[in-house]
Amino acid sequence: MEKLTEKTVEYDSMENAINLFGNFDENIRIIEDALNVKVISRDTEIRIVGDADAVDKAELIIKRLIEVSSKGDTITKQSVSYLVQLVKDGHLEYMSDFMNEYICLTARGKQIKAKTHGQKVYVEKIKQNDIVFGIGPAGTGKTFLAVAMAVTAFRNKEVDRIILTRPAVEAGEKLGFLPGDLQNKVDPYLRPLYDALYEIMGAESYLKYLEKGMIEVAPLAYMRGRTLDDSFIILDEAQNTTPEQMKMFLTRIGFNSKAVITGDITQIDLPKDKKSGLKEIQKILKDIDGIGFAYLSEMDVVRHELVQKIIKAYEKYEKKEGK
Repeated sequence: MEKLTEKTVEYDSMENAINLFGNFDENIRIIEDALNVKVISRDTEIRIVGDADAVDKAELIIKRLIEVSSKGDTITKQSVSYLVQLVKDGHLEYMSDFMNEYICLTARGKQIKAKTHGQKVYVEKIKQNDIVFGIGPAGTGKTFLAVAMAVTAFRNKEVDRIILTRPAVEAGEKLGFLPGDLQNKVDPYLRPLYDALYEIMGAESYLKYLEKGMIEVAPLAYMRGRTLDDSFIILDEAQNTTPEQMKMFLTRIGFNSKAVITGDITQIDLPKDKKSGLKEIQKILKDIDGIGFAYLSEMDVVRHELVQKIIKAYEKYEKKEGK
């Protein structure tokens, strides 16, 4: 019979324990199932029982989650799964990055943080470079974190305005069938950008700065012929730009400006005969100082846990089909 190992981890408040264990102990069950250990809470202690190696790994995860909880962060099933995967893959050096990169506060006082190692690298690239490409699947926080960095730069008076843009490319739909004038037609494409600004700045501040022209949300076509000085510019859904549009956008960037270009090269909605500017630009600009590339993966997904599984399933299928 295999000898079991037992370790004890202490916590300082019942509130942290409740946060750690989750509703109906759902967070702890993820650790137990993944590592085949038993986790028991008693008084101010958590006992971990199981194989020695598994107990050591569970102890690392639980200690990190207690640290995170003590700083006021909410522990979710996704965040527990992320730490479990890091430990199982042997990426212990990334554990300190989890929920550690504070960016700014939302209008409601909620802290925005980089939640994964990939997100931390992405945020650091934005700090260090004038132009950054954030490439990865849906749900990895590419757009939201870019907007958070833009708002931070704006609040710190590092830039005079924020410009958010994306190509109005139909994902199987036609603009002409949408009701209203041109602005009404393109608004649905820009909605994710509005939503991110609303959450971070608050509707009142957003509308005030929009009226003053200090915030601009517009289709990519509106950027042609302009020079954008003293601005933080975000080009979202850049996989749907053509090489010509990408060149046009990048040559708009003026003095004291920063640009973040985000996209998912697995979700291109361009016609079959059109190349993606985002795919091409990786080869063209890869060795230029001041330009950074950050690649996020399914490990950085911060949406529903099924999103990670969906992305993995698509990758597996496309590899098999040779796409």
